[in-house]
Amino acid sequence: MRFLARVGSPETAIAVVTAITALYMSLVVLGNVTDYETNRAFVEHVFAMDTTFKSSNTMWRAITAQGLVTAAYLLIIAWEALTALVLLAALVAWLRGRVTTARRLSSAGWVMQVLLFGGGFIAIGGEWFLMWQSSDWNGLNAALQNFLIASVGLILVHATGNRAATREDLAREDLAG
Repeated sequence: MRFLARVGSPETAIAVVTAITALYMSLVVLGNVTDYETNRAFVEHVFAMDTTFKSSNTMWRAITAQGLVTAAYLLIIAWEALTALVLLAALVAWLRGRVTTARRLSSAGWVMQVLLFGGGFIAIGGEWFLMWQSSDWNGLNAALQNFLIASVGLILVHATGNRAATREDLAREDLAG
């Protein structure tokens, strides 16, 4: 019974979601690095808006400068890698029993994921660059999936940790680890 209570605890549930999203973000980075050209092409077409309805009222938003496209893609990869590292650090903290640190790192990683997929892909890619109009280069479903997974993690970590961490809590964790 003790084992089941531990496995079913909020901390274990959050640690599992942290592990899954850390793994996922790590695999996203691996894919973007090992299949660089395919994934860069996605960013290039979204920025160029070349498969949208091409309204003269919106095409002024398009970016076709290859240097800017490459810089944006490299920033996306760097942000994804940093997100994966933060979530991996959170997982290590969960495994070491550093609950306060783990909660903060999990929250930070998921906020980073929400910013990328909600702000970057849904808001900027989807609306500014009208990605929703493209049948070929539309990543809104995947972006929404990532946004929702990170949001669930954020809800879990904040709904189960209502008390604010005190300096004593942090000091106790530092001594324990």
